[in-house]
Amino acid sequence: MQYLLIFGAALLAGGINGIAGGGSFILFPVLMFVGIPPITANATNAIALLPGTLASAGAYRREFDKDKRSLIQVCILGAIGGLLGAILLLRTPSATFLQVLPYLLLTATLAFAFSNKMTMWLELQQSRFAKLRKLRSVLIIILQLVVAIYGGFFGGGMGILFLATFALMGMTNIHRMNAYKTMLTSCINAVIVIPFVNAGVILWQEGTIAAIGAAIGGYISAYYVQKIAPIVVKRFVIGVGSAMTLYFFIKSWLI
Repeated sequence: MQYLLIFGAALLAGGINGIAGGGSFILFPVLMFVGIPPITANATNAIALLPGTLASAGAYRREFDKDKRSLIQVCILGAIGGLLGAILLLRTPSATFLQVLPYLLLTATLAFAFSNKMTMWLELQQSRFAKLRKLRSVLIIILQLVVAIYGGFFGGGMGILFLATFALMGMTNIHRMNAYKTMLTSCINAVIVIPFVNAGVILWQEGTIAAIGAAIGGYISAYYVQKIAPIVVKRFVIGVGSAMTLYFFIKSWLI
């Protein structure tokens, strides 16, 4: 029953990631619900969703040919930040992570809910940032490193926060932005496997079942993406994220 629940959650998470993103809001709480410790659940969730992000990155391979140098730079930065975030997670006591978790979920939910408005606002600020040049470049590097550390530590809403930094870089083509986002999140999720495996915090049986479910869900969503309005999926994810945030806030207060 436990494995069936994990498979079903991963199936739904993979489908949601294929349409609007936010699959972690589904899979991560279910992994905790079945009794998996928070840090182990977070690590297993990241590994389980990796095949889906890699497949998405492959679909954008034409976009990568346009500016490979920038892509390599952001991937290196992402890998460094992801490793730092993963190491920080492993050194964080479970009790402390549970106290921080509601705020992480709140950040991810708000970022997901206001992603469009945030991106539009950042696009309007591009002219101001363009005048700063050197300061702008340093600011973007710092922001991307912070988001990468956040991604290695938790991961929920990471892609949306990266889209915001790409808008600051001056990107306007949403396909190119999504291409960079999927590659960057793939790099981070791939790199953090190293410290997670070394620490032995990944549940491979549950992770494999979830990875299969997420891959199937992502594949199915590719066929039905045009039949389901993205706004409907987005509202569903926001609802789940809000419910999970409230639940973990109440749980932390009771503890």
